[in-house]
Amino acid sequence: MTYAIVETGGKQYRVQVGDTVRVEKLAAAEGDSVVFDKVLAISKDGQITVGSPYVEGAKVTAKVASHGKARKIIVFKYKAKSNYRRKSGHRQPFTAVTIESIEG
Repeated sequence: MTYAIVETGGKQYRVQVGDTVRVEKLAAAEGDSVVFDKVLAISKDGQITVGSPYVEGAKVTAKVASHGKARKIIVFKYKAKSNYRRKSGHRQPFTAVTIESIEG
């Protein structure tokens, strides 16, 4: 089982070929290929290669499946005894990518 740990959008994801992962929104159209070159670690046949900070020459290729917005979260600020209440919502945009290959 081959997997990699990639960094994108300030977060880290453990991916393997065939996975569909929701990452922070990318500036790419649906159907485009995206290359993640910030690969922190690769595991191939039980051998783990860890970069410092990134693995040299490693890259993960993915295809953009869709764009969307996550479920709404409610942001509610409240202070007791002072009649202070603020309610707002937020939906974080995301890009769903399907991992096609892991090289390195």
